[in-house]
Amino acid sequence: MRAGQGTKGAAAAPAHSHTAGKMADKEKKKKESILDLSKYIDKTIRVKFQGGREASGILKGFDPLLNLVLDGTIEYMRDPDDQYKLTEDTRQLGLVVCRGTSVVLICPQDGMEAIPNPFIQQQDA
Repeated sequence: MRAGQGTKGAAAAPAHSHTAGKMADKEKKKKESILDLSKYIDKTIRVKFQGGREASGILKGFDPLLNLVLDGTIEYMRDPDDQYKLTEDTRQLGLVVCRGTSVVLICPQDGMEAIPNPFIQQQDA
């Protein structure tokens, strides 16, 4: 057998190897979430995603990477002519798993109200 070739059923690396030490270090350095979403479990939240989509649903679970599980989810549809404007149309999605890397904003639904955009210049007629 040549050097570098393994054999079928070869013994595993000893526990004191360099690889085992790295694995122990990774277990110690578990990622902690920036946000404490536990206070929003079983409450309705609103989530905005990259690309402009918005949805609201009942938060059922999350992880340190901000992957979210929402139940009873409703997506808010955008105006096809103006992507910055929400329409009254909604779409029922049900149980949804939201990928954390696409989440831009998370906020509680309670106490939310729409206000006019103060940065838009008012057109004088």
